[in-house]
Amino acid sequence: MVNLEWYRTFKAVYETGSLTAASKALFISQPNVSQHLSSLEANIGKTLFERKPRIMPTDYGKLFYTQVVEPLEKLEKVEAGFNAACLKKQSPVIRLGAVQEYFQAVLSEKISTIDANLILSFGRTKELLSRLQKGTLDFVVATRLSEYKNLVFEPVRQETFIIAGNKAIDTTKFDKYIRKGNLENAEAWLLSQPWIAYTTDLAIIRRFWQKNFYKRPVIKPYSVIPDMNIILKSLRGSAALTIAADYLLNDDLKIIWRGIVPVENTLYLAYDQTRVTSNPVKSMKQFCS
Repeated sequence: MVNLEWYRTFKAVYETGSLTAASKALFISQPNVSQHLSSLEANIGKTLFERKPRIMPTDYGKLFYTQVVEPLEKLEKVEAGFNAACLKKQSPVIRLGAVQEYFQAVLSEKISTIDANLILSFGRTKELLSRLQKGTLDFVVATRLSEYKNLVFEPVRQETFIIAGNKAIDTTKFDKYIRKGNLENAEAWLLSQPWIAYTTDLAIIRRFWQKNFYKRPVIKPYSVIPDMNIILKSLRGSAALTIAADYLLNDDLKIIWRGIVPVENTLYLAYDQTRVTSNPVKSMKQFCS
């Protein structure tokens, strides 16, 4: 699983040109810097830096930097907002876990509306729910239900998945197939396009395919990026397609197809009913919806 700190470390090394300088900027040891880089490279399957005689970004590292620097800088601004919020006096401290993309697209602009000092953790739902059950988080915005003892799941939002791509993509043939109800040719057109996936198991794409074509997709993505914001940014300069939650899209991208059968998912506010009181629950339900 990708750790956000890996990206922070990559950015620091790229901008300082030195493992030592990056470690000082991040207040971590140089071995930790090296470990973060190695873990990130292992996860994406690409070498980001040449390390001899001195550290230099590879061509892929340069490309990767252009894709991640803007989302990281946005998150740094959010973090600065958290630090300011933590100066509030006599406000409760709430430890919230969420999927990074949902927080950035929906919740980041609402920070000032909640009377609490938020301590935020990003990650996948499975990991965050495990931390919630152990008591190291107070609330989690979960993308699915779980059967952990004492955990309550209250729906806060419905997300709909759509096929998205660059506005310049010519979908004339595909649109004609859909109008005529020719799903076989519509699927063939989709399969002929390049794809970017969120996970190697194609979980989101597979679910969309099974709902609309009643089978598994025969897709080999040319890229797998475990960050939907970076995927959507990548689409602006390519002819690739992806499947994403509708609320993540902006005016730079085009909705290719919503599907015949809507592919929806419920987001839940999860909390341990033995550890929190009704007032924080009410406040977080309003904040997370």
